[in-house]
Amino acid sequence: MTPAIDMAKKHKIDFKVHEYQHDASNESYGLEAAQKLALPAEQVFKTLVVSLDNQKLAVAVVPVSAMLSMKLTAKASGAKKAQMAEAVAVERSSGYVLGGVSPLGQKRRLATVIDASAQLFETIYVSAGKRGLDISLKPDDLQRLLNATFADICA
Repeated sequence: MTPAIDMAKKHKIDFKVHEYQHDASNESYGLEAAQKLALPAEQVFKTLVVSLDNQKLAVAVVPVSAMLSMKLTAKASGAKKAQMAEAVAVERSSGYVLGGVSPLGQKRRLATVIDASAQLFETIYVSAGKRGLDISLKPDDLQRLLNATFADICA
């Protein structure tokens, strides 16, 4: 079990866990998940941690097929500037390794923005907290669990 799965269980939301064999040579973790689970890349979401105004961290959840817009993320987060957080800060704050960062069950609760495209799907897939493990759930359940906002944050 991962903290992400534990959180989903604790809050009694409807979810499913999907496991696949992670290829260590593959560095595009989200696209690998979409391919191995035979899902459209628009329905599989990656969890990115950004630094806002060089002061605080926040989470952005976007389709693996898309690029995160720093400008739109900053605007949606009420900041002037956003940039990708350093790997060490991501792992320290989330408790997960890169490629397995889940928006659920992070060590430190961060403000979270989910790309609005998630609302187009009945269920979306996000990392369940380790490489080769995803969790599917309703976008509204993810939003509620994280007290997140939906916004257009893709470039």
